[in-house]
Amino acid sequence: MEVVDYLSDERNKAQFDVEAMKVAWAGSRETLELSERMAKLVANDPAFEKFTRPMLGRKELFKNTLKKAAYAWKLIVNLRLSEEEAKWLRLYIDEPAYTDLHWGMFIPAIEGQGTEEQKQKWLPLAQKMQIIGCYAQTELGHGSNVQGLETTATFDPQTDEFVLHSPTLTSSKWWPGGLGKVSTHGVIYARLIVNGQFHGVHGFIVQLRSLEDHSPLPGITVGDIGLKFGNGAYNTMDNGVLRFDHVRIPRNQMLMRVLQVTKEGKIKQSDVPRQLIYGTMVYVRQTIVADASKALSRAVCIATRYSAVRRQFGSRNGGPETQVIDYKTQQSRLFPLLASAYAFRFVGEWLKWLYMDVKQRLAANDFSTLPEAHACTAGLKSLTTTATADGIEECRKLCGGHGYLVSSGLPELFAVYIPACTYEGDNVVLLLQVARFLVKTVSELGYKKPVGTTGYMGRAADLLQNNCAVQTAGEWLNPDAVVEAFEARAARMAVSCGQRLAKFENPEEGFAELAADLVEASVAHCQLIVVSKFIEKLQQEIPGKGVRESLEVLCYVYALFLVHKHQGDFLATGYLTPKQASLANDQLRTLYSKVRPNAIALVDAFSYTDHYLGSILGRYDGNVYPKLYEAAWEDPLNDSDVVDGFHQYVQPILKQKLHSAKL
Repeated sequence: MEVVDYLSDERNKAQFDVEAMKVAWAGSRETLELSERMAKLVANDPAFEKFTRPMLGRKELFKNTLKKAAYAWKLIVNLRLSEEEAKWLRLYIDEPAYTDLHWGMFIPAIEGQGTEEQKQKWLPLAQKMQIIGCYAQTELGHGSNVQGLETTATFDPQTDEFVLHSPTLTSSKWWPGGLGKVSTHGVIYARLIVNGQFHGVHGFIVQLRSLEDHSPLPGITVGDIGLKFGNGAYNTMDNGVLRFDHVRIPRNQMLMRVLQVTKEGKIKQSDVPRQLIYGTMVYVRQTIVADASKALSRAVCIATRYSAVRRQFGSRNGGPETQVIDYKTQQSRLFPLLASAYAFRFVGEWLKWLYMDVKQRLAANDFSTLPEAHACTAGLKSLTTTATADGIEECRKLCGGHGYLVSSGLPELFAVYIPACTYEGDNVVLLLQVARFLVKTVSELGYKKPVGTTGYMGRAADLLQNNCAVQTAGEWLNPDAVVEAFEARAARMAVSCGQRLAKFENPEEGFAELAADLVEASVAHCQLIVVSKFIEKLQQEIPGKGVRESLEVLCYVYALFLVHKHQGDFLATGYLTPKQASLANDQLRTLYSKVRPNAIALVDAFSYTDHYLGSILGRYDGNVYPKLYEAAWEDPLNDSDVVDGFHQYVQPILKQKLHSAKL
């Protein structure tokens, strides 16, 4: 069969240095080299094969994941990989596993909330994987409302122990990854009760299973919650259910960095401020934003390459049909997603800096930027994960019928990714938290200067008064004009919400009534952050021929696509006229033509191996059709020409002998 490769011609069209763009995407030459080294290590090792995964039954699938996790740990130890290398290795293995929660939640929880003594005791065990941990907060009846958790931890001064108990069915811990079948320990969140008084929800280190035979300890009921969305997808993870029946643990297993319970049952606030816990939250949400750019860029890479390979209609005089990527309808759906992947990458880079800044300030007892950093990371987690989940599904549609095949990689990617819209804060709930912060900022404008990403609110008077001055399509390529448009929209929506809230006698009633509008104001604020951080990135030194220019085009595609998508906001707030909105759209169309010759090179810059992409449609060489054909014959259903069950159930119908068939 003839090998088809459209992509070498596409790569020759690139107007920038692809290797330099790879560095810009990765963040540094060192990071690029490290990530490529780990990607190749995984791709070249048959132990990490993943293409048969969707066809495995649950038990076989899970055992296969345990085998890979053990093999990966052996590699980490034998090759003496650094923490950073191990992180990239796990990423490229591309299979949700108990280790994600052990390294990503259990260890950071102890690091952030444990005392020095607790860290000295538990962290060496966890880091050597002599114990395996999970993070058990969510319950059957409560997720977002942490204060509503029902699991109790009651202090018994007679024995110097806490008694953990699940008083109701809905108090069962439900969803923690790694809990179902693997974890030996967990950080369990429960209502602290001392002398009959409730003292908030706190974390407790609890052993769940025997370190000898792995059986659940007395008083503990634990198991897996069952199959989840998708074929292989997230079913490689043992999300668990856990119940306690008066389980006793020593007092020193409560994480006591912020609040201590003495042997006598006295509550002591430590010198460490409670806000430190928010530092961990900022870290976790920053990693989620970084993961959003990875997931969206994978989907966009697949859809872009396949759009260049696929030809449909438009043949003239028997010549080749038109590449799907050349249709404006395809470009107007695909290129904003490509621009979004880059936008999220750069805002994620900035969030990493923000986390380091917050960490240094917390160490110096400076909490001034914490509320803003908390609101900012909450909002960006919501914005990027929602856009990514929707974007992956849009990429599947952009690939037509073949996108529905598991071998396209897109159904599995979607199924694995979408929980990100719910875990670490439901996306709508997070936007309402951002809204509270915005409304508070607006209410304090007369006497308190807004900081950080809300700095623009300090110019609210001008932003409410001045309207857009753009008169030609080309003027939409002025960064100041773009940023001011997003600032004016965000400020006007936030101020409008604040004014309407002020009319309610009961502020909480007002907040509930205006919740949908408040969410939209939060989205406007978060989109402003992403646009402004992309523009700030362009003001930094970016080496490489044509790299800055290509990124500028993507930046304006991202911004003007949002102006087009949300033009109702821009028009309703009075900042733009219909004519200016139309000019923005004209400029956007022109920008799509500029993206087109660089499209394949822009996704090549992600530097993803075919193994990591896991997609026949997204193959680097563009050899799609022969490989799709081959893959079809590898399906177990094609092991024989006459399928098992035909003689029993189909032949009686064909032979009109259904009445005598053994059904």
